Amino acid sequence: MNYQTVVGLEVHVELSTKSKIFCSCTTEFGGEPNTHVCPVCSGMPGVLPVLNKKVVDFAIRAGLATNCEITRYNKFDRKNYFYPDLPKAYQVSQLYLPICRNGKVEIEVEGKKKYIGIHEIHMEEDAGKLVHDPWDDCTLVDYNRCGVPLLEIVSEPDFRSADEVIAYLTKLRETMMYLGVSDCKMQEGSMRADVNISVMPVGSAKFGTRTEMKNMNSFKAIYRAINYESKRQIELLESGGRVVQETRRWDDNKDASFAMRSKENAQDYRYFPEPDLLPIEIGDDWIKDTQDNMPELPEAKRQRYMKEFGLSEYDASVITAERQVAYIFEDTAALSGKPKEAANYVMGELMRLMSETGTLAEELEIEPKKIADIIKFVSDGKINRSVAKEVFEAVFKKNVDPEKYIEENNLAMVDDSSLVEEVVAKVIADNPKSIEDLKAGKAKAKGFLVGQTMKALKGKANPQTVNKVLNEKLSEVLK
Repeated sequence: MNYQTVVGLEVHVELSTKSKIFCSCTTEFGGEPNTHVCPVCSGMPGVLPVLNKKVVDFAIRAGLATNCEITRYNKFDRKNYFYPDLPKAYQVSQLYLPICRNGKVEIEVEGKKKYIGIHEIHMEEDAGKLVHDPWDDCTLVDYNRCGVPLLEIVSEPDFRSADEVIAYLTKLRETMMYLGVSDCKMQEGSMRADVNISVMPVGSAKFGTRTEMKNMNSFKAIYRAINYESKRQIELLESGGRVVQETRRWDDNKDASFAMRSKENAQDYRYFPEPDLLPIEIGDDWIKDTQDNMPELPEAKRQRYMKEFGLSEYDASVITAERQVAYIFEDTAALSGKPKEAANYVMGELMRLMSETGTLAEELEIEPKKIADIIKFVSDGKINRSVAKEVFEAVFKKNVDPEKYIEENNLAMVDDSSLVEEVVAKVIADNPKSIEDLKAGKAKAKGFLVGQTMKALKGKANPQTVNKVLNEKLSEVLK
């Protein structure tokens, strides 16, 4: 029997507000354990929460960007469960009237476009962090994360492959980052996903029993987990067994999932309306104001780059994948007046150095004006492209002034024909075998001679001048 994989996602996005959802404690990542807490987020008796309006602003913004209906009258609910990472023994969330509903996000996989439905987006508070100490055989609790605001973006079970899931998560991450809603640093848990997986016979309209893997914060792990769990369920059904609804843990080192506990349903959490928070009423003015101040999203930016700057679809997609990289490109293009050159430096040198140094996009501090200066120096013939790479690296790593660096390191381009002629003549004299190779029809020998000339001139020569002089000298020698 052929089986079809079915996946639904619950994506948790940690919001980029400065304070927590119901108190004034900082949301800054890190810090000594239990130092970003107060009586409200640590669940002391008698305290009252106060809603952070910025959380609602961000939720509306995210809802509009994912084509959701904004719930004009929404409220909070208590989700009760007794884990040590929630000192109140309940989480404030939204079940009955979430702030956003019935949205959709378009994805593209292998040239085919498809809409993924958004069931809802709701606001909630994050829990603390459990730290398991294997040496003392105990579990410690850090409450710094308690009360950090989250959006939970719940999809419809519309995914039919791991590739579709990754395309959706990539687009969702780009969108949230461009909106300024979240930094989506998966390594810090700012974006993580609960993955629900089931399989059903091809052509069936009835979904199979699902399992869930919680708090996954790596695209690579999510991709591997979906393929593994799908295969596990199919093999189980083929052998006459049945899939049990449960929460499973993904072990990336073992490339396998393991049963943890039976899957909870809504009734297990004993939801009821949150008595300490008033309902939220969202008027037309609030929504319009949010719409009017929405930033340009990645897809619109890609289309504009292709139309306005003449970039290819691939180049536009690469540059807009990270918001900070796109901003650097735009400013460089504007300052230099050469958008294609700006794109080449961003996609070439900038991304190469980011990869080599492990620099994240949000950590970039390179100034677009300095990149524009390098482009201008090449265009004006002050330096050649080989030297430009060296200058770019110095700007990236040491934040040097490009013009001063060129002067201090004597990197200005050598365009003195008499000096080039002298060097070319010596290179030809020192490499008689290359001349013999050229006479034998081996064209690559000329490239060797060009390289030797550039090396002798310490990479500072004008390549056009070198080629011109070399051609003239070779025409005499090869007669």
